[in-house]
Amino acid sequence: MTSQRDPDTVNLRLILVSGKTQDFTFSPNDSATEIAQHVFENWPAGWEEESVSSPSILRLIFQGRFLHGNVTLGALKLPPGRTTVMHLVARETLPEPNSHGQRNREKTTESSCCLLL
Repeated sequence: MTSQRDPDTVNLRLILVSGKTQDFTFSPNDSATEIAQHVFENWPAGWEEESVSSPSILRLIFQGRFLHGNVTLGALKLPPGRTTVMHLVARETLPEPNSHGQRNREKTTESSCCLLL
């Protein structure tokens, strides 16, 4: 094994909620679904306590956002040949895109009304 990294690969360091980490190497063409499947099929030895029953509940979080299944690493413009950190969590469903922003707009609308006497 050499210390030089392939510039056509994306190195991911996945972090579990427990704080355990593991490094993986992927192609820029790999999607979030394909990454979850690969991690599930190659579950690290030190992660036994966090094992899951299906790859479909594994979710990646990058820069505070859940990645939807069809998003590729290349679409994220991750630097090839360098290590990028993502969180890996078990979650049945993903929040709707912009659901947080919509909730904030609804709150603003509700509180903008007042009664003058």
